Amino acid sequence: MDGREQAQIEVQVLGSLRQIAAADWDACACPEAEDGTRPNDPFTTHRFLLALEDSGSVGTGTGWQPQYLTAYADGQLIACAPLYAKGHSQGEYIFDFNWAHAYEQAGGRYYPKLQIAVPFTPATGRRFLVRPGYEGMGHSALVQGAVQFAENNSLSSLHITFCSEVEAEVGRDMGLMHRASQQFHWLNDAYGSFDDFLAALSSRKRKNIRKERAQAQGFGGDIRTYSGADLRPEHWDAFWDFYQDTGSRKWGTPYLTRRFFDIAQDVLADDMALVLAERDGVPVAGALNFIGRDTLYGRYWGCTEHHPCLHFELCYYQAIDLAIQMGLGRVEAGAQGEHKLARGYLPTQTHSLHWVADPGFARAIEDYLQAERAAVDEEIEILTDYGPFRNAQQEEQD
Repeated sequence: MDGREQAQIEVQVLGSLRQIAAADWDACACPEAEDGTRPNDPFTTHRFLLALEDSGSVGTGTGWQPQYLTAYADGQLIACAPLYAKGHSQGEYIFDFNWAHAYEQAGGRYYPKLQIAVPFTPATGRRFLVRPGYEGMGHSALVQGAVQFAENNSLSSLHITFCSEVEAEVGRDMGLMHRASQQFHWLNDAYGSFDDFLAALSSRKRKNIRKERAQAQGFGGDIRTYSGADLRPEHWDAFWDFYQDTGSRKWGTPYLTRRFFDIAQDVLADDMALVLAERDGVPVAGALNFIGRDTLYGRYWGCTEHHPCLHFELCYYQAIDLAIQMGLGRVEAGAQGEHKLARGYLPTQTHSLHWVADPGFARAIEDYLQAERAAVDEEIEILTDYGPFRNAQQEEQD
């Protein structure tokens, strides 16, 4: 038990984050930020999750009903997890629509299900939030507690999405099914500038990126990045229009409410970097990033005017520029998108864990996941070989 005497663990499910003190939650979620520095990622912090709740982005009518999982030892919070009862599979980015269809075709009821995740956020991070020193005890309490909660309420399944690789190993050891997926991430190889990054690419890819940047920056205005105290309410008015446009085309309706951005202005400004393309001071496109200790997370993009390559510039190249300036080691540019490969973002494995109540259905899913993991590994290997970085053979071909 992590070198501690065996303790009685009390597991509770709470319907609001306001029932948990921010200091207690963050002592589990981001202990590395106790000295006032940045958390590894902002998405599991009390302030971010509470902003989702207070803004109505999660809760009644959204299909994301908070059921925060907590574990206490001797009255102290030692572990917690952002758990939600889900009435659909929207906003998850690890798709199980086929599972749901097959489950219901067989006469079962797939929804509601349980999801340990950061809503609408396909960013890798810790999902079992455990106070340092309680790792074994905390992981066991959270996994067993979540499964017991599902069983007690006759729910079909439990899903832990975009967990860390370490958590994937812990979950497998505890009997959960492991799923591998793929994203494209940019890695900072100690570059001092964007030109240093370009120098590492094949000449063809280097020329293409320079051409795309020139096209994008010729849209007729300026590109500026705002963070912290530089963020103003009018920036969110503009970005809301961009976000609605993208949301209506991709998801039908936006996941976040307008109030989320008002709350973010107050409590998350230092965690965000908003890149805006402006003409005569009026934003026409924007990309919103979140800032972690060593990673920049690209999250949302939108525009009211379409210009060649402006999406690539704001979402990918400006993010690389910013990561280099801030000394960050990685850019995660969100889910999917093989088009990112040519722009310096390499395929990276992501992880999720799953538990299904029906033993027969669980066996079928495990067989599927085994084949899927092999396919993902093969695809990552192939795509990496086709990556944009130069080698002697590529240079001769170019």
